[in-house]
Amino acid sequence: MSTTEAPPAPPEPVPPTAPAIRKPSARRRLVPYWLLLPGIAWLLVFFALPMVYQASTSVQTGSLEKGYEVTWHLATYWDALSDYWPQFVRSLLYAGTATLLCLLLGYPLAHFIAFKAGRWRNVVLVLVIAPFFTSFLIRTLAWKTILADGGTVVDVLGALHVLDVTSWLGWTQSDRVLATPLAVVCGLTYNFLPFMVLPLYTSLERIDPRLHEAASDLYATPATTFRKVTFPLSMPGVVSGTLLTFIPASGDYVNAELLGSTDTKMVGSVIQSQFLRVLDYPTAAALSFILMAVVLVTVTVYIRRSGTEDLL
Repeated sequence: MSTTEAPPAPPEPVPPTAPAIRKPSARRRLVPYWLLLPGIAWLLVFFALPMVYQASTSVQTGSLEKGYEVTWHLATYWDALSDYWPQFVRSLLYAGTATLLCLLLGYPLAHFIAFKAGRWRNVVLVLVIAPFFTSFLIRTLAWKTILADGGTVVDVLGALHVLDVTSWLGWTQSDRVLATPLAVVCGLTYNFLPFMVLPLYTSLERIDPRLHEAASDLYATPATTFRKVTFPLSMPGVVSGTLLTFIPASGDYVNAELLGSTDTKMVGSVIQSQFLRVLDYPTAAALSFILMAVVLVTVTVYIRRSGTEDLL
């Protein structure tokens, strides 16, 4: 009796082999670092090295005739702060006031550009940045004409008795605005207003309009919609704008020199005078570092209180 043999089993399919992953060459791995090299070199040459040199200058002693040498005289910092603390306080007060005014003026403008300007949006944006096409010095000098004694602005403020109130607060005199704290704050507000408007516009423009429609469908009033939806979502722009305004305004000296008087000197004016007139380089360098430290601490506290630590 014959038996039939079972047919041989078919061979198992061989899975396709994955292509070998080639490791990038050492030259290719270094490409990102080579691209960062110009920026790193720029920061090293024009930021890090001057900071080191300025730190060295702040602990030197001597005179311009005999020369300066590093003696680690840290008392220069205390002497500078004790002699010029009113200018520091005044700088923070003026810069904070100008930043607040820029926010109050810039937010409605940025809101209008983002939601209401329509096809005129680009035109309004050009008008916002148009002052940058004129020199900072010329724009500040123009305010001397605007706020000049006997000018239209002063006459209108006097007729409305605004000068009586501001002079009682110590911000103006009873018959003039120029060479007063109000003039300096007006100059700071005007010159740094675009730095507030542009970040606010960028933040507001990213808000989805459907969120406003949803708030309206839920019977929210426009004020409630702004308080619960628009303003919280625009906080990154608010924080960025206030930083871009407050930081340069606190160290500005052009507005204080041209629009103010000896009673409205800011710390930037003192640093400029110590560097270029008095030629006391250690004191000027110490004042610069104290200003940077004060601004850094103020900004850090502000960012943490506003809940936007990711901006640091």
